Amino acid sequence: MTIEKEILFYCLTILLFLLISAFFSAAETALTAISRARIYQLVMDGNKRAQIVSRLRRNKESMIGTVLLGNNLVNIAASAIATSLSITLFGSESGLVIVTIVMTLMVVIFSEVLPKTYAIQNSERVSLALAPALSFLVKLLYPITHCIQVFIRLILKLFRVDISKTHTLISGTDVIRGTIELHHREGQMIKQDRDMLGSILDLNDIEVEAVMVHRKNVETIDADLPAGELIKQAVSTMHSRIPLWRGDPDNIIGVLHAKNLIKAMGEHDGLIDNATVMAICNKPWFIPETTSLRAQLLAFRSKRQHFAFVVDEYGAWQGIVTLEDIIEEIVGNIDDEHDEATVDIVKIGDNAYSVNGGMTLRDINRHLDWNLPDDHASTVGGLLIHEIQAIPTIGQRFELFGYRFIVLETDATHITRLRIEKLDNVPPPEDIEA
Repeated sequence: MTIEKEILFYCLTILLFLLISAFFSAAETALTAISRARIYQLVMDGNKRAQIVSRLRRNKESMIGTVLLGNNLVNIAASAIATSLSITLFGSESGLVIVTIVMTLMVVIFSEVLPKTYAIQNSERVSLALAPALSFLVKLLYPITHCIQVFIRLILKLFRVDISKTHTLISGTDVIRGTIELHHREGQMIKQDRDMLGSILDLNDIEVEAVMVHRKNVETIDADLPAGELIKQAVSTMHSRIPLWRGDPDNIIGVLHAKNLIKAMGEHDGLIDNATVMAICNKPWFIPETTSLRAQLLAFRSKRQHFAFVVDEYGAWQGIVTLEDIIEEIVGNIDDEHDEATVDIVKIGDNAYSVNGGMTLRDINRHLDWNLPDDHASTVGGLLIHEIQAIPTIGQRFELFGYRFIVLETDATHITRLRIEKLDNVPPPEDIEA
């Protein structure tokens, strides 16, 4: 073999080794960067290559061992051949310097940065394309990689590190929540979609007390009223279900459904008495205030009902919760043609808003993307009263949690409207001294 052919052979061999190294680098990056959810969907669709990718990801230790073994093997081999070629062409001292510079640049650019950059931008395409070949190499090199894994485990055990046990500190729900938040911050998901998906994940952590309609806002009717007056009040409420009480407003005895009332009036030519009204009433359904929204949603579905009374630990009813209340917690307020138009939030400055004191903290946080705490109160007025331990007067101002509260309207027992301004340059919670 002439010297020219020998040089050409060496160059082609080095090029081949660099391409193999690029293959390992691209495969490693693509298989670790690809979305598990996307691969799972492709597997469910019957994609054969996706099944191979899924198997490789399940056995990451063998996959990474094969990649590292193959990558280092070809890189070292390419460097050795390049060193021999450089010494032949330039001499021992200058050849070593040249081969070090050239091979470092070649490996970094063509075997590491370039393939990994392409793979991370096209992780699905690259992983599906390279998975069959990498799977074959994993099986071929398994005896070697397995011995290396055993040796590594023995070394780690000397330092009392057991990698056989999986330690998961983050739940699946938190992973999904983090993914949703990340896509929103990157501009790939609008705020409304983020809020809806986040609310679904929160259903198990929110109690019905947080979304119920308080009893002071619930229209009820005395069941002992004359039938005509009872029907008149039932029609004027503009609600489809009306609680009935007897003797004491706390003594709820039934729920009158407007549909049943209309049907009964039609059957009796509009003339019905109290006994008929009570006969068509549904029994009240009482639930504890600590019931989660998820549990109540499932209960509504199983019982095929849309209406329940919320009671506290003493059995006193505190309000009502409906299927619509839970749905609104997910999608936001749903107003129909009979709902009164109310303005709960009015912007009055760059970071300032006039807010209805009865508005829930969850609605404010979702609407304005704020972080007002809702651990001890469900409404913004309740939060301020809880913090100052008193009912404030009009004009009083307070600075809490990085926000300035100014009381605009009150009545004898609660705050009806206040001004809230988000303050600038507020340190994060961990930096605020208690």
